[in-house]
Amino acid sequence: MFDIDANRLRAVCDYYGLRSYSSYEELLQDSNVAVVVNLTNISSHFAVSRQALLAGKHVYSEKPVTTSVEETRELFAIEKVTGAKLYSAPCNLYSDTVRTIFNAVEQGEIGKPLLVYAELDDNPIHLMDFESVRSPSGASWPLREEILAGCTFEHVGYHVSWICALLGPAVSVVAYSNELIDDKTKSLPGKVGTPDFSVACLTFANGASARITCSVVAPRDHRMRVIGEKGELSSDSYRRYQADVYLEKYTKRSLTARKFRSLRERPALGRLFGIGGSRLPLVRHWKSHAVESNYSRRAGFVQRAADWVRRREAYAQDKMLGIAEMVRELSTGAERYLTSGFIMHVNELTLLISRAGTRGTAAAPTTTFQPIGPIPGSIVR
Repeated sequence: MFDIDANRLRAVCDYYGLRSYSSYEELLQDSNVAVVVNLTNISSHFAVSRQALLAGKHVYSEKPVTTSVEETRELFAIEKVTGAKLYSAPCNLYSDTVRTIFNAVEQGEIGKPLLVYAELDDNPIHLMDFESVRSPSGASWPLREEILAGCTFEHVGYHVSWICALLGPAVSVVAYSNELIDDKTKSLPGKVGTPDFSVACLTFANGASARITCSVVAPRDHRMRVIGEKGELSSDSYRRYQADVYLEKYTKRSLTARKFRSLRERPALGRLFGIGGSRLPLVRHWKSHAVESNYSRRAGFVQRAADWVRRREAYAQDKMLGIAEMVRELSTGAERYLTSGFIMHVNELTLLISRAGTRGTAAAPTTTFQPIGPIPGSIVR
């Protein structure tokens, strides 16, 4: 591992038992290093990934992969020359939840998908005391960088990636973004010039549409809904990789029942009339167990109990899943699932939405990709 912050490097390496390097160049010269995981700040993604690819190392980059379409094109051009592969977060589309949604669509449970609603409201950032958040190794959460990048740049890819994997490439984007909150943190008084709210409507080549809302202004709402000709699939969170998925097949009875406030406000009662549908068994995969286990080192009983509750009630992510899938493809020679075209397209949509501004934008993406098909690695019982 290498970090430009020597104290952080030492703390993380000591906590996790990792080898440290005195420089990035030393790391790249190590023939035992096959993959570089780029977890630098967003402004450094391009330079760090470029240097690794030129050194012949495969790269897994945090999102967004770069800050411009031109930079992303350059990285994939280098990939073709060196043979080293570039992959990118996010990886939540590999989760059990998204697999279950995809499988139900593939089985024709809701008919042709017509519309997706995706929410990513992540709580009012100025009220959450993120200044005090620390990782198990003692590292502080990079609040300043999150704010300076803007929540759309940081977050919208979580929804864009699974939606594009399901529906294919977008052919048009209509988007709006704004900064609404002053003084998000004590160290950054006033507004900083990046959005804390955005909304985008996407039209896809297959005729479907999607609306994505992203903010750190409104209380938490991570819902995912795929609405088809015959019904809908819904889940509470992209961030809990084993969040329940519900299938509602529309009937005149269930649609009429939605008119009644008492049925809408009492889910248990509403389900008697078909509102919300029924829970589907989750489609698991070869690494599903990773979000079911406690990997906290040196944690006492109280911390382990709190982690158990958090994993089952709040969020449980396996952010190593994308890296694991990358290594599996490279080691087995499997066909690449998240293609270079797909990664470039998700990157461009992220940029368009984040930079839409208060006057809004309507644009046709310059990138595209061939639909990538079912998610690999699923275990369908």
